[in-house]
Amino acid sequence: MHFTYVLYSQNHDRLYIGMTKDIDRRLKEHNSGKNRSTKAYIPWIMIYIEDFETAFEARQKEIKLKSSSGRKWIRKNLME
Repeated sequence: MHFTYVLYSQNHDRLYIGMTKDIDRRLKEHNSGKNRSTKAYIPWIMIYIEDFETAFEARQKEIKLKSSSGRKWIRKNLME
């Protein structure tokens, strides 16, 4: 199983979109400062998770969510 996820930093009004095979481990890594791109925006909360059979499908969803229209969809549907 592969996951596409969206994290939100309330303190900085910042989104992070990624994919992983181990969602719990990945969230812990983000919140412990092990990821250089998210370290400055701790703490993170998980606002979206979607599971997929293959890494390819998860990556396609990640790419879609990282697009301008994907980010607009996140802000409209997950944050209001």
